[in-house]
Amino acid sequence: MAPAHPSPSIYVAVFMTLVGLTALTVWAASAHLGAWSGVIALSIATTKATLVVLYFMHVRYGERFIAVVAVAGAFWLAILVVFVLADVLTRSWLPILVR
Repeated sequence: MAPAHPSPSIYVAVFMTLVGLTALTVWAASAHLGAWSGVIALSIATTKATLVVLYFMHVRYGERFIAVVAVAGAFWLAILVVFVLADVLTRSWLPILVR
């Protein structure tokens, strides 16, 4: 059975959502949000990346194997991020001595 394909109106709606989220990103970059600035920016970026992967990379309407490969890639990325953070956060930082 052939997988279903989204209609052009769904593509337009996703595109307009991405444009709106980009405008929200620009606003968040110029607003003084304090400690929440990074969290908000990463949340918006994650939402935009998820929309691109689901609709424009055809993970949502594709075969199940495509979704498995996408999840495996995200899992591998998470492993790499955890190991890098474990390395960086457990170092004892020494001041740089300038001669």
